Amino acid sequence: MNFDKVSRKALHGTEIAVLIVIAIATVVAILQEIALMIANLEVTLADLLLLFIFLEVLAMVGIYYKSGRLPVRLPLYIAIVALARYIIIDMKAMDFWVMVGIAVAILLITISILILRFGHIRFPYTDEAGDAEGPKRGHGSA
Repeated sequence: MNFDKVSRKALHGTEIAVLIVIAIATVVAILQEIALMIANLEVTLADLLLLFIFLEVLAMVGIYYKSGRLPVRLPLYIAIVALARYIIIDMKAMDFWVMVGIAVAILLITISILILRFGHIRFPYTDEAGDAEGPKRGHGSA
């Protein structure tokens, strides 16, 4: 076995190990959040948005595990939900310009997602095998 094969297997094994750690840590965080909601006897919008963030992290782990690729849009979606959650939690104590700045950040991230999506559809790229990447006809992948 040459060094190239050994290093690829080691890298792949490390990726899988880290994905497992991320998945387990995310499930633990979800369970902790649920336990906190039960202890408080209250479910707030901020709690639900946090659970959605955790769900998106698990989706990213699943996609990366299945395809070996991480679409750039997924972390951007997480950022939008995290910023929205931040506004919801601290709205009363938040300065007007801070809130405007966060809203502008959400708008810029949204525009970035639209640009990425347009670019992915209009200018599909090829993978290492030369197969075209991009949405399949009739499958509206987001």
